[in-house]
Amino acid sequence: MSYRAYLFDLDGTLVDTAPDLMRALNHALELARLGPVDEALTRHWVGHGVRAMLVAALDHHRRTLSTERMDELQKACLDYYGAHIADRSRPYPTVVDTLGVLGARGPLAVVTNKPTELSVRLLAALDIGRFFTVVLGRGSTTKPKPDAAPALAACERMGVAPKDALFVGDSETDVLCARAAGCDVALYRYGYNHGRAPESLGADRVIESLHDLV
Repeated sequence: MSYRAYLFDLDGTLVDTAPDLMRALNHALELARLGPVDEALTRHWVGHGVRAMLVAALDHHRRTLSTERMDELQKACLDYYGAHIADRSRPYPTVVDTLGVLGARGPLAVVTNKPTELSVRLLAALDIGRFFTVVLGRGSTTKPKPDAAPALAACERMGVAPKDALFVGDSETDVLCARAAGCDVALYRYGYNHGRAPESLGADRVIESLHDLV
């Protein structure tokens, strides 16, 4: 697999962020006087943004809240997460070595639905931000993944055609974004795939480790 550039999802592809996201989510649930959720459930809810994760947790508790209260809980969740962004989150095995090899071949980008500021902070805390030419999070483009916009913007900034870039992700959201942009796509088997078999999501390849890319 030889490409001029590589685009990476962040949560569930480069970094196992579920432990810290779970703690932030449970902080918000505690403020709502609801019980905590476990990490296994949290892993199923990661990938569509904090608001969607919070909605999923409330659905789990069979609760609905006003828009105003949801806004308050979302801010509380984000504030807590920002203060504890890398307490327990770690890059997946072989990520650092793989980024070093691929980065020597061409530019690398992060394309994620995590807010850009938090994405940059997480990458810096784990000392892997140095590998990336571009970091595009939620709010960087008019529409988030699964729309093509973030992948197209990343390719434009790196100066490569989408057909010459590989999108590496972990979920159907990443597949849809890559396909819409015209990129090939590989899925990491052990990421946050919302309980669906990676082989069923329409990727060009399912990888067991990021080292498979080299």
